[in-house]
Amino acid sequence: MVLSANLGFPRIGAKRELKKALESYWAKEISQDELFKVAAELRQLHWRLQKDAGIDHIPSNDFTFYDHVLDMAVTVGAVPERYGWNGQGIVDLDTFFAMARGNAKTGAMEMTKWFDTNYHYIVPEFHTGMKFRLSGEKALRHFEEAKKLGIMTRPVLLGPVSFLLLGKMKGGGTALSLLDSLLPVYEEILSKLAAAGTEWIQMDEPCFVLDQPHSSRDALKRAYERLTKVSPKLKLLVTTYFDELADNLEAVFNLPVAGVHIDLHRAPQQLDAALKAARKDQVISLGVLDGRNIWRANLSAVLPLIEKAIAAHGKDKIFVAPSCSLLHTPVDLDNEKSLDGELKSWLAFSRQKLAEVSALAKAAHGQKDKAVFEASDKAAASRKSSQRIHNPAVKSRAGKVAPDMLKRRHPFAQRELVQRQSLRLPLFPTTTIGSFPQTAEIRNARAEFKAGKMGEAQYKDFLKKEIALCVKFQEETDIDVFVHGEAERNDMVEYFGEQMDGYLFTKFGWVQSYGSRCVKPPIIFGDISRPKPMTVEWSVYAQSLTKKPMKGMLTGPVTILQWSFVRDDQPRSETAKQLALALRDEVLDLEKAGIKVIQIDEPAVREGLPLRKKNWQSYLRWSVDAFRLSAAGVKDETQIHTHMCYAEFNDIIAAVAELDADVISIETSRSQMELLEAFASFKYPNEIGPGVYDIHSPRVVPQAEMEMLLKKAVAVLRPEQVWVNPDCGLKTRKWEETKLCLKNMVGAAKALRQAFSAKEAGLRAAR
Repeated sequence: MVLSANLGFPRIGAKRELKKALESYWAKEISQDELFKVAAELRQLHWRLQKDAGIDHIPSNDFTFYDHVLDMAVTVGAVPERYGWNGQGIVDLDTFFAMARGNAKTGAMEMTKWFDTNYHYIVPEFHTGMKFRLSGEKALRHFEEAKKLGIMTRPVLLGPVSFLLLGKMKGGGTALSLLDSLLPVYEEILSKLAAAGTEWIQMDEPCFVLDQPHSSRDALKRAYERLTKVSPKLKLLVTTYFDELADNLEAVFNLPVAGVHIDLHRAPQQLDAALKAARKDQVISLGVLDGRNIWRANLSAVLPLIEKAIAAHGKDKIFVAPSCSLLHTPVDLDNEKSLDGELKSWLAFSRQKLAEVSALAKAAHGQKDKAVFEASDKAAASRKSSQRIHNPAVKSRAGKVAPDMLKRRHPFAQRELVQRQSLRLPLFPTTTIGSFPQTAEIRNARAEFKAGKMGEAQYKDFLKKEIALCVKFQEETDIDVFVHGEAERNDMVEYFGEQMDGYLFTKFGWVQSYGSRCVKPPIIFGDISRPKPMTVEWSVYAQSLTKKPMKGMLTGPVTILQWSFVRDDQPRSETAKQLALALRDEVLDLEKAGIKVIQIDEPAVREGLPLRKKNWQSYLRWSVDAFRLSAAGVKDETQIHTHMCYAEFNDIIAAVAELDADVISIETSRSQMELLEAFASFKYPNEIGPGVYDIHSPRVVPQAEMEMLLKKAVAVLRPEQVWVNPDCGLKTRKWEETKLCLKNMVGAAKALRQAFSAKEAGLRAAR
């Protein structure tokens, strides 16, 4: 019998219940017991929801208060010494949160993107000789919690090899050298779960969709040869997702495990090899539905893939599942009461995807629900033929993009001189990344305006007041290049999508980005165009309040693409080009209105990099071209900035240089400026703003600490290259900490200016 399975469910709740509880706990407005109560209610609701949907294998331990990788780190005792844990007993919740967010004594652990998604994970820290011990029992507690409800779940663990590969070794060495020290802890976890009555355990090993050396495959073999011997009662399902196993396929299927999950939505081409490699007694879990996007599946098109697997491998050894955890999709489409009926019929959120999985599993063993399949067929036909999707004018313009539209008028060396003359900025110029704190007052005003309770004129007056306050603060703090604070923006992608044709918006389409940070990605369903200017009015107003340069703030085409739910009926490169043309119009309108500095944020360029290196070149070509198309129409005097979030830049540094932005700001404080090494080794020619403090933490960073980071920066970069800025936008922070941090940041920049002026004077005197 074909079984239905799910790999993971969204943690946050359909209406962000977890986010609200977490932030109330951090603000000391609710107790730990109250937080635990909200979490337990969400888990129970989600387990029952999956059971009611007809899912046979329901996950547990997919819930976390912040991040599942951080969960694994505290479970095995990988807690850095600076967080003050004594190494005994269970890691307490406040230590867990300190690792994620920082505390009064130390900053947070490094954070980076989860493969090519917009989810962020906390990077585990390792060192040579590290000892692990069981210091968390969440997997066991949640299994037993579900069991008491009469629901037998499949606990989810991040597998030991991927856990090590996703971490960072401090002081040299390779993380896989710690495997033999780590495995006894995993054996202990599995033993406890077996004793509690667990039958299946999901062991996530997503790193094996990446290019891996033989040493990683050897480590995988060694790990599972041990783990499968823990208990004869246990069945291990090694789970991979986001791409094909390719050259790792035989190594994974040769493991002595009971089953393997493969992503057949992203990589349907691997089914034949999987069917050939799988043992006859080994389950193949087919990830046939897109776990990362919101489009309704064409069930009639998917079913033959399952039937092919059954014909080759038998009904009793096939699971039907989403491609990956549903963490990346919103919870329930039924909450969207105001969506256009036709457009809504094309969509499926997590709850609807579970129904699709169940329908496919039933159809695979002869219980096909004709009504469900007919509705799916009707929606697929409607979407394919709808005139709402295609705009001939947009397609015609995109087809006429020429190579000269991708180039600035002169190279950076010439533009730099012109911009210095025009802007007259000091050494180590200070700026921020764009947003200032979004207060409750701002959020309430936006909600009242959208609900029709506040008129447009009143709302605009409110926004002008907020912009004026931001400008006044920047004047008082003596920042060099201002921003208007983005009080009018709900989200850096949604705000732009709301003003472009081809977009669809939801009310409850929230997904987790990290911790309590949730985003509501807009949906690109058709061809993209910009009917009118989107940001010019607010940038011009802000510039009228100061003589300092005011940055126009835009989100770049690749980031808008990556952080939206994107149409899947044309290449992503084509959608990126349409976005770039719309943004090009906005950039030129800003320049025409007198804005001399324009920032086009591209934090998602690295995130979008294909997981397999063989696919990098084509992606980097069209993504770089999209940015250049958006930016290259301006005069030399106009300074183009971009911003990138946490990423390993070594892989893409040449492409970053090809963007040809005059200034790039990057997040570097958590890594203690380590990320600058790629720019230094490459001899990056343009200007760089390495972040000097972590905005994801509420900690107020001392000026001396920022000065130390800046000194690290000028040790590898030329002083005239260096800008001074926070790691990222300040939207999620409080004003109290923001003011203190920015004053310290300006103080650090001035201290370095003074030091370098004195040094220069000394050199002149010596000459």
